[in-house]
Amino acid sequence: MRITAVNPPFIPAYSRGQRSPAVTKSGTMYYPIWLAYATGAMEKAGHEVDLVDSPAEGLDVERTIGKIHRFDPELVIIETSTPSIESDVLFADTITCDGRFVVLVGTHPSALPDETLKMGKKFTGIVIGEYENPLTGLAEAIENKKDTAGVRGLYLRQKNGEALFTGDAEKVTDLDSLPYVSSVYAKHLDVIKYNNPNALHPQVMIMGGRGCPYECTFCVFPQTLQGRKFRRRSVENITGEMLWIQNNMPKIRAVFFEDDTISVDRKRLRELAESFIENGVSISWTSNMRVDVDLETLMLCRYAGLRTVCVGFESGSNEMLANMRKGITTEMSVQFAENAKKAGILVHGCFMVGTPGENNDSMRKTLKLALEMNLDTAQFYPMMVYPGTEAYRQALESGNLLADSWRDWLTEEGLHNCVIRTESLSSAELVDFCDYARRRFYLRPSYILRKLWRSLIDRDERRRTFLAFSTFRKYLFRNSRRR
Repeated sequence: MRITAVNPPFIPAYSRGQRSPAVTKSGTMYYPIWLAYATGAMEKAGHEVDLVDSPAEGLDVERTIGKIHRFDPELVIIETSTPSIESDVLFADTITCDGRFVVLVGTHPSALPDETLKMGKKFTGIVIGEYENPLTGLAEAIENKKDTAGVRGLYLRQKNGEALFTGDAEKVTDLDSLPYVSSVYAKHLDVIKYNNPNALHPQVMIMGGRGCPYECTFCVFPQTLQGRKFRRRSVENITGEMLWIQNNMPKIRAVFFEDDTISVDRKRLRELAESFIENGVSISWTSNMRVDVDLETLMLCRYAGLRTVCVGFESGSNEMLANMRKGITTEMSVQFAENAKKAGILVHGCFMVGTPGENNDSMRKTLKLALEMNLDTAQFYPMMVYPGTEAYRQALESGNLLADSWRDWLTEEGLHNCVIRTESLSSAELVDFCDYARRRFYLRPSYILRKLWRSLIDRDERRRTFLAFSTFRKYLFRNSRRR
């Protein structure tokens, strides 16, 4: 059966696949990683799938619809996000015609299925949560003309206008059974068009595990798609994909592990690093990581090719860290940054403001921590709250959610927009602080000299820095109220 999996058009350069979808200041373009994994699963089941990434390809609505009609699929799967949901629903209704099954997938409809279904009039339904099992079951039902209501994990539009929920679907327990997502990229996508400035370019994005056992209130994937239970690929399977990338994708210079955190199981992380070394994995890799990883593990990972880690330090206030249930302390953050430096690993620090209880004093502590840790790069953002997360519920119930529509999650040009306030700070003050903190971090003479020196002696770093700065500079020099 023919199936189209589409990341639909919205704003040019819209990176829909990331945790906080937007047009990014650094020029990041995420792979449609969830759609790609689902594409691989459906191809493995014997279906012919066309994976279309309109934002990356620069396709507008007309050209995307033309591509879908030429392929003439029986099933169309549409990736969504909170800021684009109104546009996504309109697109879904537009391509729905007699005999064509059209479903929405993603965090937003998973969190608000009834509301999302009512936003449209024609599209067939919604997949709740993780995609692979519901979609392969749905494709089989459509192909064999079986009742799709028997497929779990769906929220279907009925002829009488009512909705039918078919029950929760099982998540994929054997992640090794999924095809390498890198092979899906190689077949369907132009890897040059994707970029994350924290990894060498070109790069591919894969997952070594799913689910996050930590209780952070704001993180959207564990609370809407993956769940809290940690599921892992085997060390052998991950190593096999790394070697496959080396042997079959010669353009690729880095792998980004898009796990919520690759370090959930530190013993397994060490085993993974040892396997890379023993099996000749030579490609650079980057990962998300928590601050509870010890020096010995970091040094082993560095020897195995780990170049950069993206770390959610989040705040310089232990009170704010407790309020967001991060499960770390600022003391742990400082120790991790010192250990990463000793191991020779670059650190991209993520900091956010807007946690319940946030005030000027806690924000000053955050900036102080960011400056003292001497990180390679950093980002400062107001907390982005999305439906399905505890942070969204808290903002809604406290009256601190300011948005009138889902499009308000973005500025007119598509950048992240602050839709919250705190008890003592307005949304404008949160944004202003982030602009100010960004300038303070990047415009330090010591930082500029350090980056220039590293760029002179490291060709890879020179190229990475240039790619990021070429898009980031116009935002860096925007005026910010002084604190």
